[in-house]
Amino acid sequence: MNKTFCIYSLCFLLLGYGCYTTQKNKNTTAQQGFTAFKYDQPKKAVGSKGVVASAHPLASMAGIKVMEQGGNAIDAAIAVQLALAVVYPGAGNLGGGGFMVAHLKNGQHLALDYREMAPGKAHRDMYIDADGTANTNKSQNGHLASGVPGTVAGLFESLKYARLDIAKLIAPAIELAAKGFVITEAEARSLNSLQSEFRKQNTVLPVFVKAAAWKAGDTLIQSDLSKTLQRIKEKGAAGFYEGETARLVVEEMKRGNGIISLEDLKNYKAKWRTTHEFDYKGYRIVSMPMPSSGGVLIHQMLRMIEPYPIADYGFQSPQAVQLMVEAERRAYADRAAYMGDADFYKVPAKQITSDSYIKARMADYLPATAGKSADIKEGNYKESEETTHISVMDADGNAVAVTTTLNNGYGSRTVIGHAGFLMNNEMDDFSIKPGVPNFYGAIGGEANAIQPGKRMLSSMTPTIVLKDGKPYLVIGTPGGTTIPTSVFQTLVNLLEFNMSVTDAVNKPKFHHQWLPDRVDIEKGFMETTRLALEKMGYNIYQRNQIGRMEVIKKLPDGKMEAVADIRGDDAAFGF
Repeated sequence: MNKTFCIYSLCFLLLGYGCYTTQKNKNTTAQQGFTAFKYDQPKKAVGSKGVVASAHPLASMAGIKVMEQGGNAIDAAIAVQLALAVVYPGAGNLGGGGFMVAHLKNGQHLALDYREMAPGKAHRDMYIDADGTANTNKSQNGHLASGVPGTVAGLFESLKYARLDIAKLIAPAIELAAKGFVITEAEARSLNSLQSEFRKQNTVLPVFVKAAAWKAGDTLIQSDLSKTLQRIKEKGAAGFYEGETARLVVEEMKRGNGIISLEDLKNYKAKWRTTHEFDYKGYRIVSMPMPSSGGVLIHQMLRMIEPYPIADYGFQSPQAVQLMVEAERRAYADRAAYMGDADFYKVPAKQITSDSYIKARMADYLPATAGKSADIKEGNYKESEETTHISVMDADGNAVAVTTTLNNGYGSRTVIGHAGFLMNNEMDDFSIKPGVPNFYGAIGGEANAIQPGKRMLSSMTPTIVLKDGKPYLVIGTPGGTTIPTSVFQTLVNLLEFNMSVTDAVNKPKFHHQWLPDRVDIEKGFMETTRLALEKMGYNIYQRNQIGRMEVIKKLPDGKMEAVADIRGDDAAFGF
């Protein structure tokens, strides 16, 4: 075992006080002196045995720890998710859901759907007021906004492909919750910004509420959450969906007028799906199918740009950006019309990714001229922002991409009393009324209407790229409806523009989603291109950061390079 990792294993969770530091683009392995009370945020790592990139250094390190103990990439992904539920409460979760895409060393592909689902008492007009107005406050905040959580079920389904038992995988999370960890400046800022919301949306004040302002270096201890994790360790998925934890969930729902029942919890099942796969210029793209829109969207967008010499146009050139924006516009128009839970609605995924359909969608594309969403609707076919991503790769040839979410930052802002975990506000990802935008501005219709037991449409896009049949890239990001466009752009950066992984992850991004009819750009976006786009007729809007990419690339020498986004506390480790 690596000597520095042995030191880490001994001191990872010893009580003490320390601080964190940020290290950019440092090639980092497990570090001596790295503890829950003093840790770095390395943005780049190269490893020969395994690498992990996630939204928090303590979670990434938990993944490395289990691989050092003999676990594979699936083990690491489980441990990272559990640790994120503690150290990254804004999106890491037990009370949310997600998707896993994996390539196993034997060549098998996995797609696991543990997306939240509508409770049994849900109905299509549950957020419509008496006057016919859509009440987005109820779908976005508080107890009624939550779908039945799927994360714990997903972890135990994926455990079938792991090597270690749950006791080893959940141990770092339990210790982090029980003994605490020091928070970063970004975490302190986000907790401080939501103090009034936490007070408003909870019947039992959670540990996130503090009389004095949170500051970097403060220790966050979550005793109730540690007890919930301990019940999961002892009783498996039943330790969450039945027994004491389930009782606490239902009691919380009753106190806050929520509708999740014991029956909803007991009946929740994670579902194995068939991966959405397609070829692009010699690479095999493996992504998530419905109820995630991501796989179909990147399929459509990459195929729409494929006939054009985009590599010759160059990164962030006016020609390249305009072409990609118009592909995004058309794909998102189709998302609004055709995409939803395929168990409840016949999604025409095959038809809207066919060569003839893609060609027809781009027939009205005019270079150097802005399209208009009012004129571009969904195509015709013959016969249908807070999340977190984990990328893991091991030396045996296993690659795992996992994206999980509570939906908005800190989900519904409701913590289950005496259980210590936040609930999602994923009901807002349904189309609560045709034509009414959700939190992310996405429009939907019948395909994504609310029904009991149905899973809401998602934008999460965990993706693996194969080269010569072997894992080449693992990629994903948070960001609501910006997720598919960010994955699309990062793939283009790597596969077309031949950029370094660091640049592909960190260079400014842009986003278009049909409605609203505008192009969002990040700070630092090339000014000459912005001016050129405005001259073409585009409405440009500079917004806050877009996504937080976690990318792993297999290098020619067989080693693996992991890069974590500079936009957050994200960290990459390898060994």
